[in-house]
Parts: sequence; structure tokens; C-alpha cells
Amino acid sequence: MPLRKKLTILGSGSAGLTAAIYAARANLEPLVIQGLQAGGQLTITTDVENFPGFPEGIQGPQLMEEMHKQAERFGTQFIYDNAESIDLSKRPFHIRTSAEEIYTDVLIIGTGASAKLLGMESESKLMGHGVSACATCDGFFFRDKEVYVVGGGDTALEEAMFLTRFATKVTVIHRREQFRASAIMIDRAKRNEKVEYMLNSVLEEINDVSKGEVTSIKVRNLVTNAVTEHPADGVFIAIGHKPNTELFVGQLDMTEAGYIKTDGVKTAIKGVFAAGDVQDELYRQAITAAGTGCMAALEAQWLLEAEEEQEGHGEAPKKQVAEALAKQ
Repeated sequence: MPLRKKLTILGSGSAGLTAAIYAARANLEPLVIQGLQAGGQLTITTDVENFPGFPEGIQGPQLMEEMHKQAERFGTQFIYDNAESIDLSKRPFHIRTSAEEIYTDVLIIGTGASAKLLGMESESKLMGHGVSACATCDGFFFRDKEVYVVGGGDTALEEAMFLTRFATKVTVIHRREQFRASAIMIDRAKRNEKVEYMLNSVLEEINDVSKGEVTSIKVRNLVTNAVTEHPADGVFIAIGHKPNTELFVGQLDMTEAGYIKTDGVKTAIKGVFAAGDVQDELYRQAITAAGTGCMAALEAQWLLEAEEEQEGHGEAPKKQVAEALAKQ
């Protein structure tokens, strides 16, 4: 038997859970399809010190657990599964997971974005323990430390310059001689005396997994093929982010980088909203994701209320939705 919901939320990160809290408090009885990485990117973050309300900081997984409990307290329903297909061609929108079939009047997309990583075992094992994909989130923890940034685009150079506020030295590792970053960003970085460069080079290994912290790195020069080891306190991977938008290709308008285009949080399809990193190419912070999650829930609430009011005055968009569902 298919599930029938007024509001369904895809994703259980900061955006999705904030949307769930607001929607549940508005008696919309939201359903959250959590995804298989419940809690999003904050679940691989250790100390979070820039989320308001926690003067001593909070562990990323703990913050997401508290948000989950808050949403659940107000009546949010959760499914621990991935959405495998979505049809946005008509309302109610049709969602399939591996175990469920869902029809929903309104959809909030909060599937987030994933940092592109190098794919090394040591990188994943030390993530949150000296390895990071977000200088804004974690730079504070590297005060008076020596760190490395991997990448050659605007993001890498922005991260490097931000890290100079804390670290004693920041070295950018880039596999080419020339940067892919904009000319103005390259000029700014080169004027910063704390930023150094290892060009034509790739990161080979991060030590030391056995100690649970970053102690050194191995770098291979692509011209000479020589591998050298360098002491390090931290490694920042800055090779870009990939929005989790595969399900919506061909259904929603997207930017060149694959982020969902929105007007505020509204997409081009009535009843479909997007919040958080899935539509945010610029800020990508837990607090901004939470803010847009709130906005999406309010927009969803107002849309449903307006349609109910129209139905009460003899107009029947809801009747059409019900008839469409009956034909499925």
C-alpha cells in the first residue's frame, strides 16, 4: 500500500531536519527519507564550534542526533532508506525507495552536496581528525599549526588564504604548473606570505592512521617521480563539491555545476522546494542550510494552506490531486 503524505523531505542533514521541525510543528506530519548517510556531512565532522547555541562547541554527530530527536518529538516520520526514483511531472509527486512507494503533495529537497575526495584510505580514516574538506568549519582548530591544502581552483586558494588566519604556514599542493583559479584569486594568494606551493605534485599518503591524527604527508613530484615526506598537522581537501542532484536531472533547472536553481527556496515546479547545500554553491554552512530548511518548510506550509483555502471556496486543486492518485 503506497504511503500518502502532505509533505515529504529528502535528506536528513541540517536543512532537512530543520524543515522537518518547522513542518511538524505546523501539523503537516512530514515524512523524512533520511538517505543512507543519515545526518549528512556533519556526521563526519568532529567539533562544531560555529553553530549558535553551543558556547563550548558540539560534536557533529551529536548535533544531528539532537536535531533528529527534536523533529521526532513533534511527530516527524522517518524512513532510513534512499529515494531511488522520483517523478515530478505531476502532483502528487511519486517517490520510490527500495522498500516504499510514496505520493506527496509537496516535496522539500535537502539532499546536500558531497565534498569530492581523493579516495585514499588514510584520507577517510583521518577525516575529522586532522583531515577536513571545510576550512571555514575547521580552520580554528589549526591555530599555530602547519597545514596543507590540496587543489588548484578558486576554492583551494580561498581555503588556503582563510587558513593563514590561524596556521603558521599553509602549503598548496597542485598537480599542475598552472592554477585553474581566477587570475585575481591567484594574485591575492601569491601576495600572502604565509602561502607556499608544491606544484606538479600529488598527495600520496597521509600519516598516521595508527595514531588517529595527522603527523606527516607523502607527496610525489609528477616531473621527477620523487616521493618526499613532510611534517604536517592538518590536510584540507579542496577539489570541489558535488551536489546530490542525480535524481532530478532533466526534471529541475540546474546550474552548470549541478546545483538546483531556486528563487529563494522555490524551484520552477510548484510544490517542490530545495534547501541547503543542494542549492547553495556559495556558503555551504550548517547554519545557512538550517535557515533555508526553515524557509522551505514555511513556503510548503503556506502553499498547502492556500490550496486548502481555495478548496474551501469551491476551487478544487486538491480534488484533482486526489483523482490523479486514484488513477495510479
